[in-house]
Amino acid sequence: MNDQDILSHIQALVEEEHSLREGSGDGQAPDQARLKYVEESLDQCWDLLRQRRAKKDSGENPNDAEARPISEVEGYRQ
Repeated sequence: MNDQDILSHIQALVEEEHSLREGSGDGQAPDQARLKYVEESLDQCWDLLRQRRAKKDSGENPNDAEARPISEVEGYRQ
């Protein structure tokens, strides 16, 4: 997966997140489990993209970057 593929996946997840937050328009709450999964997947994708860019900037092969488990990505401190 290259940077453009990751960015395309991020865009798709962002669109799904917006759709879930907007709901069906009938006042129903969004599917919280799916929304949580989408949010975590977004964090994971952004982390992978940052890893790839850091490797590239330091002269390493960006293809050596691997997606970290969601449990690890979600445990980062801001």
